[in-house]
Amino acid sequence: MKKILNDPARYVDELLQGMVQAHPQYYRQVGDGRVIARAGSPRPGKVGIVSGGGSGHLPIFTGYVGPGLLDACAVGDVFSSPSADQMAEAIRAAHAGAGVLRLYGNYGGDIMNFDMAGDMVEMDDIRTTSVILADDVASAPTAEAEKRRGVAGMVYAFKIAGAAAEAGLDLDGVTAVAQSAADACRSVGVALSPCVVPLAGRPTFQIGEGEMEIGMGIHGEPGVRRGQLRPADEIADEMLDMLFADRPVERGERLSPLVNSLGATPPEELYILYRRVKARLEDAGATIVMPLVGRYATSMEMAGVSFTLCRLDGDLERYLAAPAECAFWRV
Repeated sequence: MKKILNDPARYVDELLQGMVQAHPQYYRQVGDGRVIARAGSPRPGKVGIVSGGGSGHLPIFTGYVGPGLLDACAVGDVFSSPSADQMAEAIRAAHAGAGVLRLYGNYGGDIMNFDMAGDMVEMDDIRTTSVILADDVASAPTAEAEKRRGVAGMVYAFKIAGAAAEAGLDLDGVTAVAQSAADACRSVGVALSPCVVPLAGRPTFQIGEGEMEIGMGIHGEPGVRRGQLRPADEIADEMLDMLFADRPVERGERLSPLVNSLGATPPEELYILYRRVKARLEDAGATIVMPLVGRYATSMEMAGVSFTLCRLDGDLERYLAAPAECAFWRV
């Protein structure tokens, strides 16, 4: 294992310390340090939005705390869920009198602990709701969409729900907008190489030097097909074909595409892929709105890419374009 670190057991604590020290205008640590909240106090009367999950995916989850985005986030070890206590601490940090939305991915540990946290804060008279992202089309068929993993679609949900909360919607309103954003997203990924979890000290999976795996999850979960590495346009076409098969693009539809690096894939290769994505979407009659290209949801140093398509109606598009700011993204 080649990583720049001190003690693997201190990896997450030290990265959070460094992130907060580098960006104190956005972040502060709460409780045991595994909760990151917005700098300053919550705005009275605004609905709070919290997320949580394992570290190793920056900017998701922690990086998207900031104005127009999340209010707080609970952070677990690499690829491990935070505790229910940490999630409850994040909810308390985000609460400003109007209730809190729990917005996170479809993973068993996160669901169990967030449900427990919701029960815990009820004793503090804090009302919470939940929206769970399940946008990875490779992880379950359409008929079982509720079983799908939550991946980079969370970026859109954080942004859109955050804007709705800033606009003054109540908890039920913000929750409905967040659910609409979650329902509007479809994602798929391709992996070229594994990553190494510091505490494990070994790759999360094995893949041949000239191979790729379509549909692999952000923790190394198996994909749907492994084969030889192909040219960029062919990779993009296969990924888009999977997204189109799950939800066809309609002529005149407005959507935002995200071409996302899983960690090691550089911007140059993302732009090669984006040109194909743009051509295919326009050929299908779609109008592209606010395309995103870069590192938005990673998996440590995994080489690979994910595509997300977010279908927009008038409200979702307005909230997507609303101002927001964190250390990793500004709109």
